[in-house]
Amino acid sequence: MIWEHLDKKLIKLHQEASSPGEVFEKLGECFIEEGYTKEDYVDALKEREAQFPTGLDINGFGVAIPHTDAMYVLRETEGIMTLKEPVRFTQMGSDDTPVDVKVVFMLAIENPQTHIKKLQQILRIIQDDKVLEKVYLAETQDDVINIIKQKEIEIGGETL
Repeated sequence: MIWEHLDKKLIKLHQEASSPGEVFEKLGECFIEEGYTKEDYVDALKEREAQFPTGLDINGFGVAIPHTDAMYVLRETEGIMTLKEPVRFTQMGSDDTPVDVKVVFMLAIENPQTHIKKLQQILRIIQDDKVLEKVYLAETQDDVINIIKQKEIEIGGETL
């Protein structure tokens, strides 16, 4: 289950950012500092986002799920950032549809075979806009972990 692997150092709440690139720099640098990814992880996030946008509109709530190829990952993990003000991302599967994102779920996926399963696990959690709102309003990293834990228990979360 996702909540079991969340590192509090990779949960950043109420952050300010003006662009997806700034989000990647702030949260991605934490991934690098904590030894989860290689030094070029942030650049890889930016390049991948330009080609394959990760913004999603979940019942009017903007979320992004940026990630890179496994070659930039040392250890698998997830990170979460909530934004004080929405940051404009591009809708997944489009070239120009904007999504005002308030919560970012950043992934470092080590095994390409588990990539889709990891995305499916996260999508099962975030398709509930009430959960997204709770994560967005959370005051502590523990609150975020508990919100996700409760949702995974509710939906009968699977482990990889």
